[in-house]
Amino acid sequence: MNTTEPSNEWSYKVSFWKTEVREGQRKTVHLVRWTVDGKSNEFKKPFTTATLAESFRSDLVSAARKGEPFHIAKGLPASMLREKKAVVSWYEHACAYADMKWPDSAPKSRVGVAETLAAVTPVLLATRNGMPDRDTLRKALYTWSFRTGSRMTGNPPVEAEPPAELAKAVRWVEKNTLPITALADPALVRAALDAISKKLDGTKAADKTIARKRAVLHAALEYAVELDHFDRNPLMKVSKKAPKIAESVDPAALPDRRRAKALLNAVGEQGKSGPRLVAYFACIYYAAMRPAEVSALRSTDFIPPTKPGGWGEFRLRRSAPAVAAEWTDSRSGRRENRQLKHRAKKDFRVVPCQPVLAAILATHIEDFGVAPDGSLFRGARGGPLSDSVTGRAWQQARADALSKEHFDAGVALRPYDLRHACVTGWLNAGVDPAQVAEWAGHSVAVLLRVYVRCIVGRDEIARKRIEAAFAEDENATEEPQDPEQENPQEDDGK
Repeated sequence: MNTTEPSNEWSYKVSFWKTEVREGQRKTVHLVRWTVDGKSNEFKKPFTTATLAESFRSDLVSAARKGEPFHIAKGLPASMLREKKAVVSWYEHACAYADMKWPDSAPKSRVGVAETLAAVTPVLLATRNGMPDRDTLRKALYTWSFRTGSRMTGNPPVEAEPPAELAKAVRWVEKNTLPITALADPALVRAALDAISKKLDGTKAADKTIARKRAVLHAALEYAVELDHFDRNPLMKVSKKAPKIAESVDPAALPDRRRAKALLNAVGEQGKSGPRLVAYFACIYYAAMRPAEVSALRSTDFIPPTKPGGWGEFRLRRSAPAVAAEWTDSRSGRRENRQLKHRAKKDFRVVPCQPVLAAILATHIEDFGVAPDGSLFRGARGGPLSDSVTGRAWQQARADALSKEHFDAGVALRPYDLRHACVTGWLNAGVDPAQVAEWAGHSVAVLLRVYVRCIVGRDEIARKRIEAAFAEDENATEEPQDPEQENPQEDDGK
């Protein structure tokens, strides 16, 4: 429990008596007496020697002086109650944390939790005697121990037996990780931070990856605080800070309107799959949809214009991120339908559909139809769109549509850059940021932080306003009045 705040079960009001000595016919008893939250809650503990009694009393007094709360019913301070609990290993805690997060997490979040815990566990071993080789240990941790959907089966869920090739590694790591309380040592916390800062080949990971894994480790240790293994998060004792992450979009990476259209045309020329992907990428560019939102788009989410050349509308209701089937609940494919990012279940987002996009979608529906479940975008064989297919088509379109200079510079490197280009276009067209944030599915604060460098012309306007303000000050000709002459009629008191 977090002991910084008392509750109905805890009290800081503690009183102690001197140790009593009670001599009996057979033995002498040294009795430690104290009260918690008033005289009605008196506690006694006998000892056979004065040394044991005074040691116990000293521990109680020391805990009270440190400001620890005492449990009203049990009479002991928080630190002593923790010591009485069964020892929980890091491995047990990490599995419990992964299990707790699994039900409400998106598949990619589940992957992130498993990656982090699998990276940290090898530095929290009590011994290396008999340790499995590195690859086998990581496979056991990543694909079994911290993947709740594989390890826990049935309803209610129970732990299954690991695959034969991983069983020995799983049993070894179960027995040989340090207690979770060992992370009270800052040196171990620093070792864990170092572990998540490296890729599998030992080289430094990207700053964004380090920050993401650090957030998972922080949350896992916060869960340990919640379970009363620590008074405060051990991560807070270490001065090593998370790397700074560049959040703002680089304008140089965004395609202008001419290049964006050239890229869409080039996509349509990429073999059999290309023509059916033009509308897919167009939804990202003209409506700022996330790729996972386009993959989940259905015919009922699109309200076409009422007249030719008019505006339509999207009502986005779901997202279908791509991930290995083992990390999904359905286990039926590489995508799992979820609510929109940063939105509650059954919530939706309205996005305008420009006339040009409405025409592209109309052509797409006429040429390729709609899937039985209403999906607008499917693979050539009828299954969900594969990220590998869209990725290959996009990179080939870049090679065909961009100059070598722009290709090598990373212009439109990812399909997601089309979304950034759309949001940037809305902002530079003068659309109110609050409206843009609503269409894009951002908060206004995030929108301005991410796209601050992409808004053009505003700095020039600001400079002109500053020049005008200073010019007014310099051209002021009115002489300040003498304060004594402001109200001459008041000199004689009239």
